[in-house]
Amino acid sequence: MPSVLQLTLILLASGVAGVLIFRYFGLPPILGYLAIGVLIGPHALGLANDSATVKYLAEFGVVFLMFSIGLEFNLHKLRAMRTIVFGLGGSQVILTMLLAVPASLLMNWIYPISWQAAIALGGALAMSSTAIVTKLISERSEIETEHGRNIIGILLFQDLAVVFLLILLPSLGKNPGDLFLALSAASIKIAVALILIFVIGQTLMSRWFSLVAKLRSQELFMLNLLLIVLGMAGLTEHFGLSLALGAFLAGMLIAETPYRHQVEEDVKPFKDVLLGLFFITIGMLLDFEVIYQQWMLVSLLLIGPLIFKFGMIALLSRAFGSSPGISIRTGLCLAQAGEFGFVLLNQIDGLDLIDPALSQAVLAAMLLSMFGAPFLIQYSDRIAMRFSSNEWLLQSLALTRVAAKSVRTENHVVICGFGRSGQSLARMLDQEKIPYIALDMDPDRVKEAAAAGDNVVYGDASRENYLVAAGLSRAKAVVITYADTPASFKVLHQVEHLRPGMTVLVRTKDDADLAKLQAAGATEVVPELIEGSLMMASHVLLIMGVPMRKVVRRITGAREARYSLLRGYFRGVNDEVDTKESWRLHSVTLLPESASIGQTLEELHLENEGVSVQAVRRKVGGSDYVKLELTPDLRLQANDILVLSGNSEATDLAESKLLG
Repeated sequence: MPSVLQLTLILLASGVAGVLIFRYFGLPPILGYLAIGVLIGPHALGLANDSATVKYLAEFGVVFLMFSIGLEFNLHKLRAMRTIVFGLGGSQVILTMLLAVPASLLMNWIYPISWQAAIALGGALAMSSTAIVTKLISERSEIETEHGRNIIGILLFQDLAVVFLLILLPSLGKNPGDLFLALSAASIKIAVALILIFVIGQTLMSRWFSLVAKLRSQELFMLNLLLIVLGMAGLTEHFGLSLALGAFLAGMLIAETPYRHQVEEDVKPFKDVLLGLFFITIGMLLDFEVIYQQWMLVSLLLIGPLIFKFGMIALLSRAFGSSPGISIRTGLCLAQAGEFGFVLLNQIDGLDLIDPALSQAVLAAMLLSMFGAPFLIQYSDRIAMRFSSNEWLLQSLALTRVAAKSVRTENHVVICGFGRSGQSLARMLDQEKIPYIALDMDPDRVKEAAAAGDNVVYGDASRENYLVAAGLSRAKAVVITYADTPASFKVLHQVEHLRPGMTVLVRTKDDADLAKLQAAGATEVVPELIEGSLMMASHVLLIMGVPMRKVVRRITGAREARYSLLRGYFRGVNDEVDTKESWRLHSVTLLPESASIGQTLEELHLENEGVSVQAVRRKVGGSDYVKLELTPDLRLQANDILVLSGNSEATDLAESKLLG
C-alpha cells in the first residue's frame, strides 16, 4: 500500500505521461487521464487505488468543473439560446430518462431493474462529455456553425440538468409514498437557492468582490475565490445537497459580477488539474474481468446507448429545424457518455439502486464510448455525407456560392473572418475599388452582411476546398482577421500548401507568436496592442508639435523593422504571467563581481541567446545615468544598466550570463 506522497507522485507522473502521449497524437488530454487510470488502477498494474483520500481530492475536480459551468450560466446567454437549450436540450434529457423505463424491460432477462433505477440510469446515459466535445469542435473551428450551436445548447442543458438530477436521485431511493414529498422538498431547496442568488447574493457578491479587488492583491483575490467556491460547496453539503451544486451556485453568483473573466482564468489551473485527477480515478474503476466475463452485456450497453442517443438527438435536431446533415453531425458528436454520467453513476451505486455487477458493466461501456468519441467527431463529416442524401448537394451549393462570388474576380483579397476587423478592412477596400471576398463561419453575420451588399459568404477558411472556391489561385493577398492563433496556423498551412509564397497578412492580439506565424508563412503579422500604441504615439507626437513628415517616418520605420524596436515591455505586478514565448524588456544592473565586466558587447554574443541589447546606461562623473551609444566595442563597467529585449527564457539566460 503506497503512502500518500508515493500515491501523489504516481498520479502526477502517470498524468504527465498520459497527457504527453495523447497530445502528441492530437487527442484530448481527458482520454489520456482515463487511459492512465485504467493502466495504473487496481484492476491492471495495481500501482494505485481509488482510496478515500484520492476520491475526495478527485471530487474537487467536479466541484471546480461545476463552478466553471456556473460561470457560463448568466441570464443573458440563457435567454439568447433558450430555444436550443431548453427546447432541444430539454427534450433530449427528458426523453432519454423516460424511454429508459421501457428499455429496461428488455434487460429484465439479464438483470431485473426497477423503474427508479431505470430513470436514474437514463439520467446518467443522457449526459455527453462537455470536456471532450467542446475541446474537439473548438479545435475544428465548428463552435459557431449550426451543428456547433446545437451541440453547445444541448451540453448546456445537460450540465444544468445535472444539478436537478443530483437532488432527484436520492429521492428515487425512498418509498413511493415519500417520493412526491422528497421531490417537492428538493424543488423548494432549488427555488430558495435561486432566490438567494438573484435577489440577495448577486448584490452582496458584486460588492464583496469590488472591496477585495480595490486592495489590488492577487493573493487575496485568489484566497477569496477559493473561500467562496469551497464555502458554498460545503454549505450545500451541510444541508444534504451535493458539493457540486454549491459550486455551481457560486459560479452563477460570480457570473453576474464584473470579475467573471478574471475568476475564470484564476480557477482554470485548479479545475484542469483536479478534473484530470477525477478522470484518473474514473479510469481506475474499470475492471477488465467484468469486460471479459460480461462482454456481451458490455457490448450491448456500449452499442445500444450510442445508437439510441445518436438517433434521438438527430431526430430532435431535425424536428427543431436543422437539415439532415446538421442533425447527423449533432447526433454523432453527442452520442458518447459524459463525465457527469460517472458522477451520477457513483451516486446510483451509493443508493444501491442497481446490482454492482451491472454498474461495472455500465461503467465499462461508458468509458469505451468516451474513448470512441474523438473518432466519431473526426469522421462526422464523412458519415453525414454518406448517409444524408442532400448533404453532398448542400456542400456543393455552399462551395458554388463561394465560387460564384469569386469567379469573375482576380487580383482580389481573400478575407478570412468577417468580424469587426474584417468588416473595417472590407469598407476600406470598397472605398479604393479593390475587390475582395470574405469567408466567415457565423451564419447570422453572413446573412445580414450579405443582405447589406458586402461580398461575404459562409465558409471555413481553414479548409482547402473553400480557399480554392474563393479564388486563391487568382488572389493577390490573403488577410486572416481573427485573433485566434491556432486557427490562423491552420489557414496558413492550407495557403502554403495550395499557393506557396502567397502574400498573407495575419492579425494577432500581441507579439507573442509573431516569429512563429512568420515562420509558418505569414508575410506580415499585425499585433493589435503594438499597432494601438503606434497610433497613440503618432497622435501625441503631432500634438507636441512634431512635424507630420517626421511622425510618418517614425511609424513607418517601426513597421519596416517588423516592430523589433517596440517588441516587449517592462512587466509589472498586475501584468499577465510570462510564458516561455512572451517578449519583454528587462533591465540588468551589473555588479562589481559580474562576469561580463570588462567585456565588449561583441564579445558577449548575446544575440546567440536570442536577446538584443536595446540600451546601456552608465553613471558619468558621479552625475545621473546617461544613455551610451551602442557600438560593438562598447566595454562594460560595474554598475552599468543593460536593457535587454527578448522572450522570458532568453532574457533570464542572458542575465545569468551577464552576472555570472
